[in-house]
Amino acid sequence: TDAYMIIMLRTFNFNEESIIRGLAGRIAGMQEDSGAWKLYRDQAEGDLSATVEAYYALLFSGYFDKDDERMAAARRFILSRGGLSRTRMLTKAMLAATGQYAWRNHFSIPLETILLPSHFPVSFYDFSSYARIYMTPLLILADRKFVIRTERTPDLSDLFVRHPYDIRLPHPDADNPQYRFLLEAIGSGIKKLLFLPQHIRSLALRRAEQYMLERIEPDGTLYSYASATILMIFALAALGYPVRHPVIANAVNGLKSMICNAGGAIHLQNSPSEVWDTALISHALQEAGMSPASPAIRKAGQYLLARQHRKYGDWSVHNPNTPPGGWGFSDTNTIHPDVDDTTAALRAIRQLAKTDAAYASAWQRGIRWVLSMQNDDGGWAAFEKNTDKHLLTRIPVENAKDALIEPSTADLTGRTLEFLGNGAGLHLHHAHIRRGVKWLVRHQEADGSWYGRWGICYIYGTWAALTGMVAVGVSPDDPSIVKAVRWLLSIQNPDGGWGESCRSDIAKAYAPLQASTITHTAWAVDALIAVFRQSTPAIERGIRYLLAAGSGGDWTANYPVGGGLPGSFYIHYHSYRYIWPLLALSHFKPIVR
Repeated sequence: TDAYMIIMLRTFNFNEESIIRGLAGRIAGMQEDSGAWKLYRDQAEGDLSATVEAYYALLFSGYFDKDDERMAAARRFILSRGGLSRTRMLTKAMLAATGQYAWRNHFSIPLETILLPSHFPVSFYDFSSYARIYMTPLLILADRKFVIRTERTPDLSDLFVRHPYDIRLPHPDADNPQYRFLLEAIGSGIKKLLFLPQHIRSLALRRAEQYMLERIEPDGTLYSYASATILMIFALAALGYPVRHPVIANAVNGLKSMICNAGGAIHLQNSPSEVWDTALISHALQEAGMSPASPAIRKAGQYLLARQHRKYGDWSVHNPNTPPGGWGFSDTNTIHPDVDDTTAALRAIRQLAKTDAAYASAWQRGIRWVLSMQNDDGGWAAFEKNTDKHLLTRIPVENAKDALIEPSTADLTGRTLEFLGNGAGLHLHHAHIRRGVKWLVRHQEADGSWYGRWGICYIYGTWAALTGMVAVGVSPDDPSIVKAVRWLLSIQNPDGGWGESCRSDIAKAYAPLQASTITHTAWAVDALIAVFRQSTPAIERGIRYLLAAGSGGDWTANYPVGGGLPGSFYIHYHSYRYIWPLLALSHFKPIVR
């Protein structure tokens, strides 16, 4: 995000010198001695796409020169890893839009896909919401083959190992019969559209433009995502919007409002997490014994009450008969709710809803929305319902399964069950609960763990599944729970803690961090407390680690434990090191009295 912000501000000549200087300084400070940039500390050698983006942004900032020793080291790393042709799709798109890379054949999805109605075998709304919000500006840019260069645009032509027109490497599914069937289905659908062929392309462009404009939040950003907003600015320029158009100006101001202080440097958050943080902190404080009548909890409740959604968003395409009632992630999010934020907010206002009619109404709307979002397979996903058409994963895009569709996940299903059990009093006699539990049992890994999509990763998913199943009445002696507990105990570190590497979500198998983190330990301890309901040696060792590590500040305190897109995007939540240990310690208190 920092790199993209610099590239966008310089490309369109926005006079934001202090922002550019600050972002460039933060990027430069994160470079490894090898010349590379990493996505997480224990990434083996460095990340090619992140290094290309950082290198490009630093050159574009004007504060760094190609002849600088550190820049030369970055260039050597990029070339040693195959150059620009080996970068990820989003990196290639930013390079192409600024004249560093060819657009030809860049995307496998035709722009006209956006016109296909939902009743077709394949439609735009079969893709996940987060895929659509990035695909839309990308498809506009690719269709227009938009390029903008300025006098300040660096020249990256020396970073090609292969010819610049060889823009994408063969994908293992490119010749797959299912992929060919998918393209044929899309093509067949386009031919059935009731428009003259010469009008379809212009209509698709207008529809794509409208799709973006209708999803701009009050702060000017697209869905409250910084990276999607930056792509939107390029796409609007490709459609002929002048650089100083109010929509673009508002988008830039919205991006500036997402800049925060991170360890003494400024950083552009991809999506600020005010609602998520507020809900989690309020709930943790109440679990620790703070009265719902206290000013802090009351103020948090008022904030959350004002952020409950009242607009229909894209979620209603697959769930049309339910009124709005969810919560989103960010302060300015009004149309893009998700199940995790909604259950978090409901946990936080639960006690307030017992005595206040306004909260009681919000509670009922929220519960109704959460239950309605259960997928047909029994699990829950984050943003939308039944967007799990696996045929779309045959499209030759990296991380297609994680990026293009949104199936049920163990973390969402487990956390939803935990709320419905402990927060709403629903148990195994309820049909929604039985179906959710059955989904979890079916999707348990062979070693006893569960994969968590939005956290790192198997510890996260296993914690969510265990606490959810126990909360709704599954016996601790159930074979699935026994197996999961055995796995958790087997990966406890000698210091009493737990830790997991971001490599897990790439390998889709547990990868130890070779160190413990406060957050992973809190999740594991909380899961064990939920199952055993009494103290055990493993729990006590974990508690001792939390108490000893609570005042520490080594590198593990900043290790990312939030997942965005496997192998591409990770999240460090500054509040997690306080929230999850507080919850675990609060849940530990009753079992030792």
